Amino acid sequence: MHVSGLYLYPVKSLRGFAVSAAEIDALGFVSDRRFMVVDASGQFLTQRSLPRMALVETALTARDLVLRLPHGGACAVPLRAERPPEKVRVRVWKSDGLIAEDCGVEVAVWLSDFLRTPCRLVRIGKEFIRPVDKPGISQPGDVVNFADGHPFLVISEASLEDLNRRMDAPLPMNRFRPSFVVTGCEPYAEDTWARLRVGENVFRASGPCARCTITTTDQFTASRGKEPLRTLATYRRDPADPADVNFGQNLIHETKSGTLHLGDAVTPMT
Repeated sequence: MHVSGLYLYPVKSLRGFAVSAAEIDALGFVSDRRFMVVDASGQFLTQRSLPRMALVETALTARDLVLRLPHGGACAVPLRAERPPEKVRVRVWKSDGLIAEDCGVEVAVWLSDFLRTPCRLVRIGKEFIRPVDKPGISQPGDVVNFADGHPFLVISEASLEDLNRRMDAPLPMNRFRPSFVVTGCEPYAEDTWARLRVGENVFRASGPCARCTITTTDQFTASRGKEPLRTLATYRRDPADPADVNFGQNLIHETKSGTLHLGDAVTPMT
């Protein structure tokens, strides 16, 4: 088995992009979900309620996060604050009171206009602390960025191929927003991996990924349908909570500093 895809999502719920290598730090992939769109109360916003977020492209330079709209227009935001930033408290699911840095009025107006709702962009700064909340699985030192709850998500190509065989029209991997993709295994083998080594990096399974309406959103048009949730519900319901349908495995990295590359060997561990 080996890594066949690597992806970064610099802003939570905006469009991500593929890379050939990705560095790892304590929070996950470096530059992954280090920014987030929030409302006036600091509540995180996602494609669940704002599918147009899928249309905003992201790119990274050595200095800036660059946001681009599908028909032109761009806005650049420094990756690190250039002057003492305004601190704001934000919320991601049960993680409340997280200290983030406001990215300023210009990008707030730019995003609010395109997304058709008042919002602001925030970034992770030096005061941000968010432990992984997974009792019985997370350990001291396990922290996470602005992701829903886990630093990484792995999906196998075989799992997507099996799902696509069950549907009238196949879907691309971008519907599921994985951190990395593995090839060379059986469908849903990732469900069984308690720990795995990827290149020189070790990961610990932190539970199946229960899928939401984001998977039904076309990442290039923002149009929304019923698949793949309709098909997943026929055979991937969670035994412990039948309201959930699972696809992919969440992971916590035990190796807090390293690099993943396309082609890295993937080896399940006991």
